Amino acid sequence: MAEQDNKAAAKPASGAKTPKTPKVKKGEASSDTIVADANAGLPKDYVARLQTEYLKVIRPKMIEQFGYKNVMQVPRITKIVLNMGVGEATQDSKLVQVAAGELQKIAGQKVVITKSKKAIAQFKIRENLAIGTKVTLRKTRMYEFLDRLITVALPRVRDFRGLAERSFDGNGNYAMGIKEHLIFPEIDYDKIDRIWGLDVVVCTTAKTDAEAKALLDAFNFPFRRSAAPKKQAA
Repeated sequence: MAEQDNKAAAKPASGAKTPKTPKVKKGEASSDTIVADANAGLPKDYVARLQTEYLKVIRPKMIEQFGYKNVMQVPRITKIVLNMGVGEATQDSKLVQVAAGELQKIAGQKVVITKSKKAIAQFKIRENLAIGTKVTLRKTRMYEFLDRLITVALPRVRDFRGLAERSFDGNGNYAMGIKEHLIFPEIDYDKIDRIWGLDVVVCTTAKTDAEAKALLDAFNFPFRRSAAPKKQAA
């Protein structure tokens, strides 16, 4: 009798709807999986160096410079998006998987394969064709990548003259292009067959480009300094 009562209690009442578990489309990761991938291999109490730098040094400096009345008004970096296009995928579809593997090494977390939305005969692109890969970094992974980008990767660029100051989009976001993914220390030069380029987009909460630039300056972004105007002889 006790077993029957337990079974009856487990069944929903007549007319009541059983809540459905949200379905995850094929090829998409659930939010729990994404969080697990982003935190994989990191201790729970681990704090990135640049994250500590922002909280203790950069944020107070920004408050003093712009006179923010609330800590929440201070601009911060919310995410970094890495995108790698693979134009050769129209000839060899396996190259996308190779590029995805390289980007995953650089980012330190799982990447997503991007596909074409429509066919373009001129470029030999079919609809739903894998043509690139991308990944979005947040929180600890984001700060770790930013640290490696500024201190290790960019100084290894050949004939590097600094980042362009005009690459802000007007909404506080900054984009840069990297021609060779070899500059990242995670890539072994002797084990690659191709050199890939990638785009790096730094998204911030800044309302103006001036605030965004001040924020990235505080993170020691190596912007290209404009030459001082020459003084005319009297």
